[in-house]
Amino acid sequence: MRINEEIHIREVRVTSAEGEQLGIMLTRDALRMAEEQHLDLVEVAPKAKPPVCRIMDFGKFRYEQQKREKEAKKKQKTISIKEVKLRPNIDEHDFNVKLKNALRFAEEGNKVKVTIMFRGRELSHPELGRAVLDRVSERLGDLVSIERGAKLEGKNMTMILSPKVQKPAKTAKPAKQEDKGGNGDAEN
Repeated sequence: MRINEEIHIREVRVTSAEGEQLGIMLTRDALRMAEEQHLDLVEVAPKAKPPVCRIMDFGKFRYEQQKREKEAKKKQKTISIKEVKLRPNIDEHDFNVKLKNALRFAEEGNKVKVTIMFRGRELSHPELGRAVLDRVSERLGDLVSIERGAKLEGKNMTMILSPKVQKPAKTAKPAKQEDKGGNGDAEN
């Protein structure tokens, strides 16, 4: 946005700080009018014929704009990918611990990358790794959806799970109960 002396066009359409149309005038006259009100002349629509300028407090405008951007950034949720690494011949207890971690990641709203690492001769039996990935997806089935199925990449087999979007449950608010007779008086 160009402001004050940065506007080099001969004529501009001017609006006041309250939003009322002041008409088309020379840029120097509009600038003088803005200076009399101790405000800035800001070009808001440079592509219009003639360009539209508004008389406003530019510092206050920028502050409010930055505040809105900061608030919008605060509300957005960043999704990251968390990884859980397993082996094809994993023990049941270890599997449950890794499954619990994957479940926690999914509940936090993150995507979960489940990786089966093969070593040596294990690579000749990829069906064992696929069976482990199937067990993971079966146990987490109602909480996650499979974004990318099992895929063998080098010595690792990976699968990416994303959390299912859960609609917040509407809960009825209990009616407030008023405290009757709270002042200690007994009525007969």
